[in-house]
Amino acid sequence: MKLTDVNVKKAKPREKMYKLFDGGGLYIQIEPTGGKLWRYQYRFEEKRKLLSLGKYPDVSLQEARKRHMEAREQLAQGIDPSAVKKARKIAGKERAANSFEVVAREWFARWKDNKADYTIKRTLSILEKNILPWIGTRPVSDIKTPDVLAVLRRIEDRGFGETTRKTRDAISGVFRYAVQTGRTEYNPCDNLRGALKPVQVKNLPSITEPEKVAELLRAIDTYQGGPVVRAALRLAPLVFVRPGELRAAKWTDIDLDRAEWRFVTSKTKTEHLVPLARQAVEILKDLYPLTGSREYVFPNVRYRFPSARCTIFYRRKGKQNVPFVQPRLRKIKNHRRKSRRRKTSFR
Repeated sequence: MKLTDVNVKKAKPREKMYKLFDGGGLYIQIEPTGGKLWRYQYRFEEKRKLLSLGKYPDVSLQEARKRHMEAREQLAQGIDPSAVKKARKIAGKERAANSFEVVAREWFARWKDNKADYTIKRTLSILEKNILPWIGTRPVSDIKTPDVLAVLRRIEDRGFGETTRKTRDAISGVFRYAVQTGRTEYNPCDNLRGALKPVQVKNLPSITEPEKVAELLRAIDTYQGGPVVRAALRLAPLVFVRPGELRAAKWTDIDLDRAEWRFVTSKTKTEHLVPLARQAVEILKDLYPLTGSREYVFPNVRYRFPSARCTIFYRRKGKQNVPFVQPRLRKIKNHRRKSRRRKTSFR
């Protein structure tokens, strides 16, 4: 007699396990603990075998019959249903092991060596916010160029051209690694040329005229903001370091008695020595009572981090955002070096 939904639902556990048969080798096994398990009993190559079809009520009577019929069709074709289930399970694990997220995190773990902290954090944020939610669970071999383009268009449509470019670079890096490790055969980013809007990058103009340099230095001296930012502004023309290096300066790296600042550069990861002029030492000594108990020379007001890039490097003047001098000062320095080289070459 065929089972009904009512029969299955009302079946109560007993002291010992028992079975309710539906026909054709399909039955539901009632456990003493109350569990109800679908089973298909069959013979393959003169051997008795048992195939698990799922647990009730997760697998309904109708779904159990569907799975039972599929297994019988495989058996009629000379295929062992248990072997098919095992093969599918292995294939599922392989697909999960080759998902975009798994490959991306492998790539990231290797890529981040010798990269600046800011670059590492930015790339990880791009992966986790802009890429993985959309294609992270998919096998890399199944992801095609239109899939990648859809991810990038979501960012581009919001007006973030530079972020779109960095996202594309990150995806391309993951796929290059996937090709190298045998997870896929091609990089879908190779076919994106012309599909995205070109990014318009506008660099800050450098100051090369002495009059403009003097004007910039006077603006620093007359800045009336907070003491931490003001100290950073005044120190910048005396040290000529990268913006991130000045912002992340630590008191433990500075020896005021010897007038030296030693740190590892963020870009080349090499030890760097900056001699401190008398004026630089005076600025730092004035600042020490205020931030000397903190890790960073220019700390964030609320958190145990260095001040934000925009806090130090951009100052608002009326309705105009005036870029702070740090990038410009390095350009001035580089311009003077090139000028001296050109003069020397003509001698």
